[in-house]
Amino acid sequence: MTDQDTSKQSTGDAEAHPSPEYHPYHHPAAGWGAARSVSQFLLREREFVEGPRAIQKMNHEGEGFDCPGCAWPDDLKGLRLDICENGIKHVTWEMTHKRVGPAFFAAHTVSELSTWSDAELEDQGRLTHPMTYEATSDTYVPISWQDAFALVGQRLRELDDPNQAAYYTSGRLGNEATFLYQLMARELGTNNLPDCSNMCHEASGRALQAALGTGKGTADLKDWEVTDALFILGVNAASNAPRMLTALTEAHKRGAQIVHINPIVEAGARRAIIPHDFVDMALFRATRTSTLNLQPRIGGDMALLRGMAKAVFAEAETDPKALDREFIERHTAGFEAYQALCESTPWEEIERQSGISRAKIQKAARVYCEADRSIFSWCLGITQHEHGVDTVREIVNLLLLRGNLGREGAGPSPVRGHSNVQGNRTCGIDHRPSPDFLARLAAVCGIDPPQEHGLDTVRAIEAMHRGQVKVFVGMGGNFALAAPDTPYTAEALRQCDLTVHVSTKLNRSHLVHGRQALILPCLGRTEKDVQRAGLQSTSVEDSMSMVHLSVGMKRPASPHLLSEPAIIAGMARAALPDSTTPWEWYVEDYDRIRDTMAKVLDGFEDFNRRVRLPLGFRIRQPARELVFLTPSQRAEFSTAELTDVVPVNGTLKLGTMRSHDQWNTSIYSDNDRYRGIKNLRTLIFMNADDMRERGLKLFDEVDITSTAKDGTTRSVYGYKAVPYGIPRGCAAGYMPEMNVLCAIGDYSTQSDQPLMKNVTIMVRPSGSASTI
Repeated sequence: MTDQDTSKQSTGDAEAHPSPEYHPYHHPAAGWGAARSVSQFLLREREFVEGPRAIQKMNHEGEGFDCPGCAWPDDLKGLRLDICENGIKHVTWEMTHKRVGPAFFAAHTVSELSTWSDAELEDQGRLTHPMTYEATSDTYVPISWQDAFALVGQRLRELDDPNQAAYYTSGRLGNEATFLYQLMARELGTNNLPDCSNMCHEASGRALQAALGTGKGTADLKDWEVTDALFILGVNAASNAPRMLTALTEAHKRGAQIVHINPIVEAGARRAIIPHDFVDMALFRATRTSTLNLQPRIGGDMALLRGMAKAVFAEAETDPKALDREFIERHTAGFEAYQALCESTPWEEIERQSGISRAKIQKAARVYCEADRSIFSWCLGITQHEHGVDTVREIVNLLLLRGNLGREGAGPSPVRGHSNVQGNRTCGIDHRPSPDFLARLAAVCGIDPPQEHGLDTVRAIEAMHRGQVKVFVGMGGNFALAAPDTPYTAEALRQCDLTVHVSTKLNRSHLVHGRQALILPCLGRTEKDVQRAGLQSTSVEDSMSMVHLSVGMKRPASPHLLSEPAIIAGMARAALPDSTTPWEWYVEDYDRIRDTMAKVLDGFEDFNRRVRLPLGFRIRQPARELVFLTPSQRAEFSTAELTDVVPVNGTLKLGTMRSHDQWNTSIYSDNDRYRGIKNLRTLIFMNADDMRERGLKLFDEVDITSTAKDGTTRSVYGYKAVPYGIPRGCAAGYMPEMNVLCAIGDYSTQSDQPLMKNVTIMVRPSGSASTI
């Protein structure tokens, strides 16, 4: 057994780090709390002019830029101020007046910067020049774009095998850059295209593809506006998809039932005041966002869903309308086997695994049976488990029982967390591309793409660690912090001959680098992208398959910045000097990229015209039309057995999550308003009884040790315990600080997703000899 220990980082003295505070939050989500927070953030960032101006442009049809935060759809009615607190913070964070240029890097070695906190690193401002690491001085020094591209090209051409490179992307990359990026990788000869979906919604895509023949949800925002019942699973709406609060309050006002299923009853699952509802704001009038809250144990969602299905079958014995038998007979396969499985699963096991009583599960099932149309929506609380694929398929099973597919107001609706993460996959970022896609790419682009599957995120990290991947290119994101097993991932990156990060701000990944390293600064979503043909727009796809244009409004932070398509084209030309792909021609006018995409991508026909329609266009979903691209050409029921998720021997199950004042790995402050926390991130939320059992009180320091599947352990020390409304045997804490506890080998065998929401831990008072 090995032990990897990581102590909490400490920078500055006690005066610089105020004492932590905990005051339970009882106010509505959004509303005046959000308005006050935004005002304070704009004041802190000194964005008195550009901040409010950006608010007037963000998510506006045809003339504005798409929020670089979450992927929630834009309002279908062309709503002005279709914005949220976190979106404004994210945009203001990008538009900061602060700059990180050659003088900054000359004044600070990488060793010094490595001692800074992650918030301090990003708070230095926007990157302004391409930089390369100089080992002799341990600093980044300026490099010309031409020389930077030449270095990338040289290292890629020197590889013995094109699979010795990996090309990662975060969700912020626009569709046009995405298409060029995957084209470059495949023309170079590899499908090593790991992405953030591998860590987030890979389970959703695989489950939906297997069950329905599509990797996406079928419900859209119009369906949310007319549905009778919403079931929200594993989602913290107020922080991770704040504009969902508008849909929830509107649903409640029209009488829809709203059931939240989550180990923690988050602020967004209680009530909210929508800031653009000016009357409600003036009257401090909150609207409920739920009619029922259920708190399963971590990993217990599948048992809860199985219990709901069991209750539906029982209801069908006396109510013939409980099951849509015509739909089942015409459009599904495997129904009898699924019915037998549900009826044979004992209620005692369902209650034990879910942590929810039979009566409460039956109450949720009654809501489902009484609703004519239902939508199930979920996020990472469902997917980041060993049985994530099975759980998503269980959601589909429930939907099929009552024919909640292919009609208005019904269907599956996964919540993608990052703007355009779904578009990345649609436009080719996929380490397991279909033969049909590769054939069209070859025919249209004149390349010979590789057929074998590439590396996903976990496999790429393991390959780097073994020295088998020698070049890592990251388009956006903060890979070193977003990935699991932080020390292991850092060691893997340091094994590379070259690491390349295309970024807007300084982050930890620039300091955890290969033998050679490049920082290539790019334009932000808010900035004007001017190429030879004039001002350019990029397209993005939201969580519900709507594709629309985004146009920057602000002068770039530096004249030395390049757009992401230009950076990709520059690297591609240097690595493929004899390529017949017109890289430079594409960058002159992004319409040319879209014309090529229209020939390659299903659903993108007539792309340039349709994307300029009001609100853009929706990619067709065959399953929504009851066309199922499965082997049986029907929607497939699944029959997975329940997984044992009950903690044993005094262990707890830990789920990592974001604070409210955070977006992915970008941390705006050490506060978490909706959970009542101030001045603290190195904490663990625990059930009060679990704390008493361990002799713990509020803010007592604890050491946390995780045990991986292979028996190795990882620890963090001196975290503060906070009693919270979470089921016994469960705990929660913030990523990326707790990513160290998730071993690189602890990933789902169904999806390869890291088990970020299901880490087995032991908690003990700091300094104690025993672990309980």
